[in-house]
Amino acid sequence: MEEDNQVFFWIKSEGQERLATENRVPGNQVYKEKLIIKKNIEYRLWDPFRSKLAAAIMNELECFPFENKSQILYLGASTGTTVSHISDIVGSNGIVFGVEHASRVARDFLDRVASHRSNVIPILQDARKPKEYFSVFGKVDVVYVDIAQPDQTQIAIDNCEMYLKKGGYFFLVIKTRSIDVTKAPRKIVSEEIEKLKSRFEILQTIDLHPYDKDHAMVVSKFKN
Repeated sequence: MEEDNQVFFWIKSEGQERLATENRVPGNQVYKEKLIIKKNIEYRLWDPFRSKLAAAIMNELECFPFENKSQILYLGASTGTTVSHISDIVGSNGIVFGVEHASRVARDFLDRVASHRSNVIPILQDARKPKEYFSVFGKVDVVYVDIAQPDQTQIAIDNCEMYLKKGGYFFLVIKTRSIDVTKAPRKIVSEEIEKLKSRFEILQTIDLHPYDKDHAMVVSKFKN
């Protein structure tokens, strides 16, 4: 087992090195992921086909600002797969504000993740209305956005303007098919990045293939 900045781990399972996080809620599974115990510590395998952040790590993500004590604003929490792994990483002194608007998946998010993890604060709200997140206090270290809307980049920028600290990190999942099905995905990604350049320093763009088709992850830093 190799340790990588003590935030995520590579664990051998079924003859392969697999990505994992230390389970903050031992014995608890969120999405039927495999649990592995090594040296009396339980780890959860982190599936890159189920989590775009894991897919980005597998595709050589260079900057990983999620760490112990980090405060994260996560838009598009869905059922909480990725949120749960971030919860493992930030620990009891960190916090993940998970915003989800769709009531059906939000119910799963509450049942599977938020009800078991004291460092996850669910916000059942529309990401277009950041002023209505009454649970978020102070500025966060990272804003992570994974929402399927044609104006997803502008929604993300509005949230960063309100909640991201200067010099903080912004992770944007670009779902090209949600923006325009008629354009080439690569062109859409470059157009969305252009919208960021005035306020953000672009650090890396990652194609999430083969884990997610027509998706890219843009990692940037909020300019001071």
